[in-house]
Amino acid sequence: MPRYLIIRPYSKSMEALADSRDKEEFRKIVEKNLQDEATWLHSYIGHNKYQVFCIYDAPSPEAVRSAAKRNNLPIEMIVEVSEISPYSHL
Repeated sequence: MPRYLIIRPYSKSMEALADSRDKEEFRKIVEKNLQDEATWLHSYIGHNKYQVFCIYDAPSPEAVRSAAKRNNLPIEMIVEVSEISPYSHL
């Protein structure tokens, strides 16, 4: 399955999600993503709180866009990525 880096603008709703401890809120996002076969792996918030960087596995960029729309999450850019790690070479 392809892996994608999703760049989102930081917003009050992203801040609320980052601060949330509501398991139900996260479960709903995961369930909506699964309708498009998209799996949210994790996210990083930029130190300047300007952007959020999310890592997803999904069959296509269109699946990521559809899942984002279903969850009312904006997207600035989608980039297909592959992982490199020093630990895979040790």
